[in-house]
Order: sequence, then C-alpha cells, then structure tokens
Amino acid sequence: MIVQACLNGARPTDFHPHLPLSADAMAGDGATCVAAGAAELHIHPRGVERRESLNAVDEAVLAVRQSCPGTLIGVSTGAWIENDVERTRAAIAAWRQLPDYASVNLSEPDAPAVMELLRGRHVGIEAGLASAADAERFVRLPGHQDVFRVLIEIDVQDLGKALRIADDVASVLDRANVRRQILLHGFDATVWPFVAEARRRRWSTRIGLEDGKALPDGTEAADNAELAAAAVAIYRGA
Repeated sequence: MIVQACLNGARPTDFHPHLPLSADAMAGDGATCVAAGAAELHIHPRGVERRESLNAVDEAVLAVRQSCPGTLIGVSTGAWIENDVERTRAAIAAWRQLPDYASVNLSEPDAPAVMELLRGRHVGIEAGLASAADAERFVRLPGHQDVFRVLIEIDVQDLGKALRIADDVASVLDRANVRRQILLHGFDATVWPFVAEARRRRWSTRIGLEDGKALPDGTEAADNAELAAAAVAIYRGA
C-alpha cells in the first residue's frame, strides 16, 4: 500500500496557482510530496505553451529524478496527448530518460500496441481500467499478468455509481486471478471517498492536483504537498 502523488495531469494552466507545469516545477513539487510521505510520483510533462507532450518526457523525468533520487516516476501515455497513434508511438520509442512505468488506458484502441512498445523499452506498465469492459479487455491480453500495476481510475462523479464500477472492475480481476498491485483513485468529488476505500481494501491510492484540489474538509489545498500529507495521514490511520 502506497500513496502516489499525481502532480498535474491534463488540468488547464489556471486550475490552481501552484499547478506544476515546467520540468523544474515538477521536480520541486515532487520533492515536497516525497517529503510529505508520497512513495511515488506520476507526472504529465508539458512542452510548448505548457501543453502536454510525450516529447517532453526526457526533460521532465531527468529533472524529477535528480530532485527525487530513488523515487519511482510514472508518466501518462494518454491518446489525447499527441492525438495521433503514430506520433504517440514515435515519441515513446524516442525516449532517452525512461520513466519507471507508464499508464496505459485500456479504453483506448491502441492500448495493446502501446503496452508492447513499453515492454520492449523495459518500462513498467500501469494498466488503467475505468470500466468492467476495460478490465475484460485487459484480462484477455497476452501477458496481462506481467504489468507493474493495475490502476482502477473512475471519473464518474456519483459516488455510489463510481463505487459500483470499481467493484465490477475488481470482480473481473478476481475471476481472472489477477494478482498485481492495485491502485484506486477518484476524481474531484470522489477523491477522498476513494482514498478511504483504497485504504479499506488495502490497495494503493494517489492524490494530487491531477485528481482534485480540495482537502478532506473541502477547503482548497495550498499545493500538492498538502494533499499528499493529508492522504498519507489517512493511510497511517491519523
């Protein structure tokens, strides 16, 4: 069970005054989150005009690794980032500063090919499942047991419905005898209920401005480190 800090995601530049957008900002933010108790970091590198870019991975991963030595670093491979299958594949193939793992959304058509490309580059795979259909697709893939982790990520804002989806995904994994580490996280309204649910199930979780900016009491967090500290306190039973 770990708390992963997700620093920025696809949030617009005005989402929060301390949203880290440059490589240096991600490096500094990552260090404060690790100091607050986060065990891993998940980042969305930004390129020209602070837009998400898979071509910006080298700079961001190098900067974060220098500021957080020994900390596992993950990135996203979301299809929306390059918005083109060939550009996505080419960018991943060109990485020179390899992340420890990369998230792959099983809802995306090219997910199996992206996973194979990552395997060939010796980058761990965080298999992102947002529905039971994603989970069914995942367990049918050759080598699905070899992923680094399963990421159950639900952005549905109705908590009851979101929990049912998470249960459905977990049931598919159980039936297929998947025995990989699971990380559960919500989005905006479901962030903190899902942190509590993940702790209850003895799963890992994540927290940060990618997923929401409110603290458990509803007030706006000062930064990613404050969010990380709050999640770590929940996991430590405080």
